[in-house]
Amino acid sequence: MEKLIYGGDGLAHADGDTVFVPYVLPGEEVRANAKSRKKKLVWAELLEVTSPAKERGKAKCAHFQKCGGCHYQHIPSEEQLRLKKEILRETLSRLGGITWDSTIVEHSAVSYGYRNRAQWAVRGGMPRALGYFLPESSIIVPIDECPVLSPRLARTFAQLQDMARSSTLPAGIQEIEAFADSADEKIALNVAFEKFSKPATELAATFREALPEIESLLLLDQKKNRFELTGPGYLTHEAGGFKYRVSHLSFFQVNRFLIEDLLKTVTADAHGELALDLYSGVGFFTLPLAKTFRKVVSVDANLAATRDLYVNAEMVGVTIVSHNEHAEEFLKKTEERPDFVILDPPRAGLGAEAAGKLAELGAKEIVYLSCDPSTLARDLAVLMSSPRKPKEIIGPSVRYEIAEMHLFDLFPQTFHIETLVRLRRAP
Repeated sequence: MEKLIYGGDGLAHADGDTVFVPYVLPGEEVRANAKSRKKKLVWAELLEVTSPAKERGKAKCAHFQKCGGCHYQHIPSEEQLRLKKEILRETLSRLGGITWDSTIVEHSAVSYGYRNRAQWAVRGGMPRALGYFLPESSIIVPIDECPVLSPRLARTFAQLQDMARSSTLPAGIQEIEAFADSADEKIALNVAFEKFSKPATELAATFREALPEIESLLLLDQKKNRFELTGPGYLTHEAGGFKYRVSHLSFFQVNRFLIEDLLKTVTADAHGELALDLYSGVGFFTLPLAKTFRKVVSVDANLAATRDLYVNAEMVGVTIVSHNEHAEEFLKKTEERPDFVILDPPRAGLGAEAAGKLAELGAKEIVYLSCDPSTLARDLAVLMSSPRKPKEIIGPSVRYEIAEMHLFDLFPQTFHIETLVRLRRAP
């Protein structure tokens, strides 16, 4: 195996083909069986490691290589970070023409027990069980443990699994999502039914009797597209001296150990007249920015998150100008001229056209928090006017340079890479 690539696979060449194999390390020799082919690209399953790398370790979870949730449990944490930095540099260079030879600052914490949110599929056939989907499949793999879950979520999962196997879990459930608060004491549950098998009050009572730690419970009857809520409808998270209301359908950072570090690093020394927070969610970055800028404008298309943001701003006594719309649409028409911009888009990134619009705003500093290095590379190519930017993008007239790059290992044991890039307007 020559190297690891983004997505979790290792890359090798054999008989004129490029072969992708999961659960390997660079330098290893393996036996693998081809699963699919596209011209000279072959995707294979690992059969045996015939010559293991010295770094290879034993996975902590008995379900590793079966459930598909983790990709790197065979790799020690320090080596995972080193490999992720290599993948990040290579991806930015290959796709964006971006060369960064300076330091990538590492931010890591405990590599297990970190997740404050998880989704479990429910197998309807007998015996019933909770689990995860096989990679690229609709097959559910029942599991007994998941070491990346927080202690509260792990206990919640064990209780739900007992209910499933003892046939006390209500019928018709397709998926359960659990979310723990910052103290890892209370939980919120989202339970999706194909259709309610009993009155909603009875279903809620079943869950609350089995799981007294439930603070809020949202039931969904998908056939009738009907929600039933019991409880306040949110959990409270604390970070950086701020309290955040996070509703059932709102996003919040998943790694409970790195939330404070992420908040402080993004907003470090940021101050001025106007800050723009794109993909603002419940106001995770918005609230601290409102303390150091005269005006803060937030943008998010999620209505539930925007409502949370209004409440969170009111709780700390700050005023936010909030736009409930897609960031791409906002950038097409805004006349704001911010000093500072933070953006934390989903995996699809900002998009080349929107990146051009963002550059034209002329902010002195942009902090881009990315969860996908390939879309980050595309957007940076525009913001930095790299030769690799799409030919249809004219300009922009403002160019940015990288001042800092950070890698937050928000998802240890997986291939996911969270990158913070601090950009400054070029002279």
